[in-house]
Amino acid sequence: MAIDFETFTLAASTAELGEEPAARAVADCVEFRMDLAERPAEALSGYDGELPLLVTNRAGWEGGAAGDEGRLGVLGDAIERDAVGAVDVELAALDGSRGEAVAAAARGLAEESLERDVSVVVSHHDFEETPPRAELKRSLRRAAAHGTVGKLAVTAEDGADALDVLAVTHELSEAGVAVATMAMGEAGSHTRAVAPVYGSKIGYAPVDPAAATAPGQYDLRTLRRLTDALTSR
Repeated sequence: MAIDFETFTLAASTAELGEEPAARAVADCVEFRMDLAERPAEALSGYDGELPLLVTNRAGWEGGAAGDEGRLGVLGDAIERDAVGAVDVELAALDGSRGEAVAAAARGLAEESLERDVSVVVSHHDFEETPPRAELKRSLRRAAAHGTVGKLAVTAEDGADALDVLAVTHELSEAGVAVATMAMGEAGSHTRAVAPVYGSKIGYAPVDPAAATAPGQYDLRTLRRLTDALTSR
């Protein structure tokens, strides 16, 4: 069954599905980083946890560890599992930036996922900077048009960058566009807690603080405490 992302959803990011019991009382789902796992298919087939899975097989060109060969096929196999409620597909794979063959495979994966009642998170990462607001909006709108939620993670150099991310999140959310946003790095770390106030649908945090999968992540319990406090007002 799809993770609907109608309200804020906290994902426990991990490459070890054995961490699910520790996340169960805190998270709403588990983001399984298949690209960082040693035997991802085996782990997925043996998963008997209670939390639904958001499966990610992040490409090397988008900051992950997966090569292109067979990468989308791994996700195609994953969405057949009942425990999988969402899949992450990169915007660059869907929009033709990585070539038409990759785009065709990525679009097929997205379509099949939705047909199987599996939500599609379309993601874009910028590890260098925070683009201008107009570009942030374009990227998020393009991403959201391809799936259930458009996800954007950029790198903030200062508070102005973080403010741009929050402003765009608010504007698009008010317009009915489902987005998940965050600014990576020290200057943007607070956006992970604050963005849900402005409409961001997904937050990511590691169960183990030492196992962060992106710069500036809070640990799971801290992010839950902060988002609950801020969004309950």
